[in-house]
Amino acid sequence: MDWNRYLNKEIECSCGRKHSCDIKHVAIGVNVMESLTEYIKEKGYQHVAVVVDKNTEKAAGEMVYTVLEKGEIFFDKIRLEADEIIPDEITLGNLIADIAAETDLIIAVGSGTINDSCRFISHKMKIDYFIVGTAPSMDGYASDVTPMLIHNLKTTYEKMGHAKAIIGDVDVLSKAPMRIITAGVGDVFGKYICLTEWKLSHLITGEYYCEFVDGIMQDALKALETSVDGIPSRNKKAMGAIMEGLVLAGVGMSYVGNSRPASGSEHHLAHYWEMMFLQSGQEDPLHGTKVGVGTVIALLLYQYAKKILASGKAFPQPSFDEQTWKKSIKKAYGISAPGVLSLEESVHKNSDVAVAKRLAVLQQHREDFIKLANALPAPEKIIAAMKKIQAPYLPKEIGVTSELLKNSIVYAKELRNRYGILQLLFDMGELENAADCVCKQIEQYK
Repeated sequence: MDWNRYLNKEIECSCGRKHSCDIKHVAIGVNVMESLTEYIKEKGYQHVAVVVDKNTEKAAGEMVYTVLEKGEIFFDKIRLEADEIIPDEITLGNLIADIAAETDLIIAVGSGTINDSCRFISHKMKIDYFIVGTAPSMDGYASDVTPMLIHNLKTTYEKMGHAKAIIGDVDVLSKAPMRIITAGVGDVFGKYICLTEWKLSHLITGEYYCEFVDGIMQDALKALETSVDGIPSRNKKAMGAIMEGLVLAGVGMSYVGNSRPASGSEHHLAHYWEMMFLQSGQEDPLHGTKVGVGTVIALLLYQYAKKILASGKAFPQPSFDEQTWKKSIKKAYGISAPGVLSLEESVHKNSDVAVAKRLAVLQQHREDFIKLANALPAPEKIIAAMKKIQAPYLPKEIGVTSELLKNSIVYAKELRNRYGILQLLFDMGELENAADCVCKQIEQYK
């Protein structure tokens, strides 16, 4: 891929905005690890910190050490020792404690959690960071959005800065555990939902939308679709194509300045599950794995909403019982409830006035919604692709019980002030009915 089409330039867009992404280098291919020395010397960094965990050190960290030593680059080794690295205050505190004050470059070796944590720290320290990817597992490599678990609530920090260089050596990527590779596939499949919801929100709420960025995200989807067959055999060309698609998705987010082009209701479901897993001490599946399962659920919800809207059924009068809702949120979110309650107090997205306003616009766009829903793939298509690569696609495969599934459908939208299928069904007074229906439907899949 010619990354110069997207990087190190300002793009005048028909959407009325200027798009830019300050990632300096993207190197995905064979033997690209050697590029590190060149990129470090180009900027003249003097004190480098290499951040790894026990797994990523073996996967690529030792290669990074060798390359830097060969290039006579001074660096500190910082290894996170926890068996499970969580993007929370503890991980951030460990990094702050271990990274020397004179450090002027962080090289993160890993994928989701290490990338997000190092981006957060680099932003706070006002220094640059590179990411050496160890798996094509998620779309955050090129993003400037950082999801963290802060005060027990999944919180997304925007405009946190980009990695100045992204390294994806296909020899490393192809050796990643298959469950991590398939997580990347799940993350990209989620783009079907979030891109639809971006258009939907543009119609209903007037949210900013960019056709050019939408096209970039569609290119990321195409890169995945053409590579799925090569995944089971760990085909290096396929691994490179998937990694390029994931990085491209991150560039798209960067152009917009938030995660809207890459995160919708499928991510809200995934984030809710993650929070509940962590609260209960249950093993938490990989982010992209949860997103893949969430995509199947969201597709079923779109089918449900399409039937209601196509029937011409009248919308009920909004009647938000805030006190009852607060009690439900405290039960559904546990220790994470205060952040959710605070969001609603701030934006009032569930208020009768806000709901009535959105329903009036939705009434005018019933046919447009049906067209958007019809353009989505059938759930069976995504399931077939996930089966092909032996990736989870059912909630029960990742430990999501029927009760947790229903709670997520009903309450996950409260994590963000972002319009999508969950908020639409809530506005229509159909969210609980839809949850019951989808919970029954999903049990029929094998």
